[in-house]
Amino acid sequence: MKVLIAIDLQNDFISGALGTKEAEAIVSTARSLIESFEGPILYTLDTHSEAYLKTEEGRALPVPHCIEGTEGWQIEPTILKALEAKSAIAVTKNTFGGKNLIPLLQEYEKDGIESIEFLGICTDICVVSNVLLVKSFFPEIPLIVHEPACAGVTPATHEAAITVLKSCLVQIQRR
Repeated sequence: MKVLIAIDLQNDFISGALGTKEAEAIVSTARSLIESFEGPILYTLDTHSEAYLKTEEGRALPVPHCIEGTEGWQIEPTILKALEAKSAIAVTKNTFGGKNLIPLLQEYEKDGIESIEFLGICTDICVVSNVLLVKSFFPEIPLIVHEPACAGVTPATHEAAITVLKSCLVQIQRR
């Protein structure tokens, strides 16, 4: 079986507090990949509280975003519809990497995982963090990142993250 993990396809990263034109541009591609994927799908929700600015991350990135329950925290509507149609499982995380993904993947591993695939935002922060986290727990399972369905903070940092992922033996799908 293949498993897909969609990272932080939330309004604040697309059109909200930390949105970019690059993130807006991948919505259709991400949605299409989700709709056509055969296998379990997990998706992460970057989740912060009103006290975000007092956290380590909040002091370094002082832009409140993905505050639980707000519109910015919600998954982009067309992507949410695709995720719901696939009975995807939501996984909240309060920082870059989603350690809560690991127990779910360990359950799937019992039935055999052919590959773990990724798409999402931001390539250079949360995507790279989650891919490398998963790689450390599942070093023998091929990991694939669907680059056309990923967006970084900037095009340059996106490319830097892709370079790091390649160096860590992650396959990059460019189409």
